[in-house]
Formats: sequence, structure tokens, C-alpha cells
Amino acid sequence: MTLTRQKTVFNWSGGKDSALALYRLLQDDRYEVVSLLTTVDHETDRSSMHDIPLSLLQRQADSIGLPLYTVNMLTRNGMSDYGDAMLQAIHHFREQGVTHFAFGDIFLHDVKSYRQEKLAPYGIEVVEPLWDMSSVQVMEAFLASGLQTVIVTTKADLLNATYIGRTLDASLIASLPAGCDPCGELGEYHSFCYAGGMFRYPVSFELEGPQLITKPFKMSDGQLHEFSYWSARLRP
Repeated sequence: MTLTRQKTVFNWSGGKDSALALYRLLQDDRYEVVSLLTTVDHETDRSSMHDIPLSLLQRQADSIGLPLYTVNMLTRNGMSDYGDAMLQAIHHFREQGVTHFAFGDIFLHDVKSYRQEKLAPYGIEVVEPLWDMSSVQVMEAFLASGLQTVIVTTKADLLNATYIGRTLDASLIASLPAGCDPCGELGEYHSFCYAGGMFRYPVSFELEGPQLITKPFKMSDGQLHEFSYWSARLRP
């Protein structure tokens, strides 16, 4: 009996959880990954979540060997603009017979519920290759995968500037302060994945020096909250 593989779009952030989830999904015969999908702030031409230049996102996709579909949004408009951006993507891929959207979430149930709520009306099922794994299990799987990543952003009140630019390895994880999630699932840090696993060749990039940045972000309830973080801008 021939197994019909489900056409799947992977929502790509460029970071380690996203890379590990895609790595696992590509080994799952139930799914055919037809494209990567990312949201880009059209004012900065950078990804809305990890601030990765579109040119580097494209380099990642080229190395992985998958097309990259980008949806423009205004990051300063928060979740409302994200919802509109995703709706564009849903209509685009439904016309191509896509039935599943995959993500790199681990255990944030409110995030998964939000995705299911938004996608179910259009006949799109949510796939979560890392779902229900503990942060320790995810990190162990990441380190075993051979994927290579570098820290590009940290939440300033939790991790200082010395973490910026460091390779994510066992020694770094051991150095995290008590209370920090090893996967940064609560926003402790963000990363850029550039080699190993499904990457056919390393993605070249440069990092500027870290800067302390404070800016407001509109939450789903419409309220503005300020966040401070250390960040090193990625450059091609």
C-alpha cells in the first residue's frame, strides 16, 4: 500500500527550535514539506520574530533545498497584523493542495490552541514535531542532531551581553542561570541556525556588536509593553 504524503508548509523562524522541528519533519514519511514560510516586516525587510535579514532567510532555504514563501507584515502592529499575514499564506497554499502547517513549538498550549483556532476553519491541520517534549529532551535532540546555531538576542533582565555570538552547545547550556529554560522557550534567547542537519552547506553570515535595545510591543490585548534585550544584528 502506497502512503499518501500530506503536503505541508513549515513555518520557519531561522532559529534552533524551528531547525530541529524541520529536521525531524523531513524524516517523517507522512509529510511532504513543499515550502518554508516566514513573516517579514516590510519596513525593515527582516523577519518579524528573530530580526533575520530576508537575504539570510533565503540563504538558509537555499541550503536546505526548499522554496521560501514570505508574507509581509508590520511588526509594530503586533498580533493583529500577524493574523492578517497568515491568512494570506493560508489562501495561497490551500490553492496548492496544502493540508498541514508545521511549527517548532514545544509546550506552550496557548500558542498551539491559537494556531489550531486560526487554521482549522480553512481545513489546515497543525503539525508540531517537537510537541510535548521537555526542554531538556529538545536540547538533547538538538545537540545530537549536529545542527549549528549562534545566539543573536537575549532578554536583558535574564542573560547579559556575553551570551551574544556564542555557539549553542552543552557548555553554554550548563552556564545558563537558574530558572532559565534551556531552550529559551520563555523568550530568554533567540538564535540563528546556519549549518548541520538538513543544511547542505553552511550559511555565511556576520554579526555586529551587541546593543541594548528597548522598544514597545503591542500584545494581543492591545496593550503596549516595553521589552529590553541585547541583540547583535545579523548581516549577510
